[in-house]
Amino acid sequence: MTHGPATTKTAAKYSGNYSGVVLAVCFSLLLPGCGTAPRVEVLEVKVPVPVECREPIPDRPAMPTETLAKDADPFSLLRAALAEIDRRHGYEVRLLAALLSCTALLTPR
Repeated sequence: MTHGPATTKTAAKYSGNYSGVVLAVCFSLLLPGCGTAPRVEVLEVKVPVPVECREPIPDRPAMPTETLAKDADPFSLLRAALAEIDRRHGYEVRLLAALLSCTALLTPR
């Protein structure tokens, strides 16, 4: 291959034309990207968030059998035991209400 004046002149002639074409192709490929707005999509995701429970713990009532004397007769013990069943039931209802209010699902606002 010879590198004479004709070859250099031809290379210079074509290199100038190709650079303009390459530049035009690059701009034509990049120009549509500037004309379109980026696609933004908002997606709502519901995630459960732990919340502190502020429900007060109900006070434990004094049970009738705890206050009986050691030498109490069987009839007094029976009356105290029956009264204790009612008190324990009421206490359990209050405990259950506190537990349910802490574990219930929160309603969204």
